[in-house]
Amino acid sequence: MALKLLLALDSAKTQYYHFKAIIIAGMGLFTDAYDLFSIPLVLKLLGPVYYANTSHQIPPYVTSAIIGVPLLGTAIGQLLFGRLGDLGGRRRLYGVTLLLMILSSLGCGFSICKKRTCVLSSLVFFRFLLGIGIGGDYPLSATIMSEFANKRTRGAFIAAVFSMQGFGILASSIVTMIVCSIFNHPPSHPPPDRTPHSADWAWRIILMIGAVPAALTFYWRMLMPETARILEDQDIGNW
Repeated sequence: MALKLLLALDSAKTQYYHFKAIIIAGMGLFTDAYDLFSIPLVLKLLGPVYYANTSHQIPPYVTSAIIGVPLLGTAIGQLLFGRLGDLGGRRRLYGVTLLLMILSSLGCGFSICKKRTCVLSSLVFFRFLLGIGIGGDYPLSATIMSEFANKRTRGAFIAAVFSMQGFGILASSIVTMIVCSIFNHPPSHPPPDRTPHSADWAWRIILMIGAVPAALTFYWRMLMPETARILEDQDIGNW
């Protein structure tokens, strides 16, 4: 029975739900790339805001923490959610990773502290959680797409999903330019005890926009059925 199901899936014709799955899974990769590649641009704004007294130069250890900690979270997320997806199914966790990315993106922008150390520590913490969500999205998106696709188009469909990363990187640059152009009127001489108001708004908005594409696809991810291969494995285990 299981072998017949797998053969039927491999030989199935390409249908509408295949392309729908590409969009749903691809928007996750789009968000992943936006969140990861927007931070180098945001660092250019953090310098004038929080290091105005040191020629806008962020110390290397701070830069390394802001960029490196999310990548550590990504590695942890891949191992954690990849294994949990094998044990409990892809569908349940698919929404969890997306929800974690949404909340973490908003948390990065709502670093409500006023002191530099507190703000940057909060940013690193939420970037770590964001990295876990991004890491979990990678194996789940690839596996779900491969299990939905037929044998003839599996490679092309997975490539289409991961190609959305390029659009996410492009979007991060475009959004940064638009937001910076909107807030391109900082005060000429801000008080020494306050951060440049417009730049402080700009970097927060850029990071929080990363939650938008994830939120737009959350509903559709919740409607996605569990893959037939997982359901078949569960039936065999129950039997």
